Amino acid sequence: MNRNVSKEALVLSVKETAQDNRSVRILTKDGMEWATLFGGPKSKLRGAVSPWNRGVAYIYKNEEKQSAKITDFDVKKYHPTFRESLFKSFAASLAGEIVLKSSAAGSPEQCYVLLNGFLDGMDLLGEDEARLGLLRFLWRYLDLLGVRPQTQCCARCQKEFFSGKQPAAKDGSAAKDGAAASPSSNYYQSALESAAGAKRLALYSPAENSFVCQDCFSLQENGTRLSEPALFYLTMSGGTSAADLAAARKARLAQADYGQLKAFLYELVEGALGARLKALESGKGIL
Repeated sequence: MNRNVSKEALVLSVKETAQDNRSVRILTKDGMEWATLFGGPKSKLRGAVSPWNRGVAYIYKNEEKQSAKITDFDVKKYHPTFRESLFKSFAASLAGEIVLKSSAAGSPEQCYVLLNGFLDGMDLLGEDEARLGLLRFLWRYLDLLGVRPQTQCCARCQKEFFSGKQPAAKDGSAAKDGAAASPSSNYYQSALESAAGAKRLALYSPAENSFVCQDCFSLQENGTRLSEPALFYLTMSGGTSAADLAAARKARLAQADYGQLKAFLYELVEGALGARLKALESGKGIL
């Protein structure tokens, strides 16, 4: 039986162990696994096997001893801007901690694609754009966990939140069966600005795991309130078409809406995991 295997992997964490060795946690499309990295500080392999590096991992496995050893790592992608930005570094740590605590959401292949897409995208973006990128990652990861709230309509009266903001199809007709047509390059940003002027709110109801429109909740009702632009940003960030994803990347939020949405998503993710996130504590004031 061949004990040498190779697989595409992302390095999630590296921990020092006895005798200058390291315990490495990697994520592959098959799941997460531990492997030992031998060698002292002068080992060239130690530089290659660093958090957030992606490449081909060569691993020697001994089933009898239930051990795995990294013998080589061919780096295909690394993220140099993470060393220059505290925010990006902490954001990557937050994403990695979420993946570890959720066991890749039980969907390692999808998790692998989502996490790598987030890391690669963040490396290419400026810090302001990367901050919104983190919100989109959290929202999509909640979907992977199967607990993302629906934002299309009020949970009580079933009225659609943004039915009047759906763009027309290219032939000028309305989109059929409630499906939104592909947005123009500036459509969503215009809609966000329009929503900002309305100053309407939606209430997140944990019991219903959905949002309730302003006409259906009372001022005394407990729950997180989001502005219409914040809710609209979540709605378009949940799109699956290339046009929707591109529009979400280009859209911008007012600072107040961004802060509101960030606090809501952090709370929602911690609630879904049933645990406090250490990255949020250590990155307080940065994330």
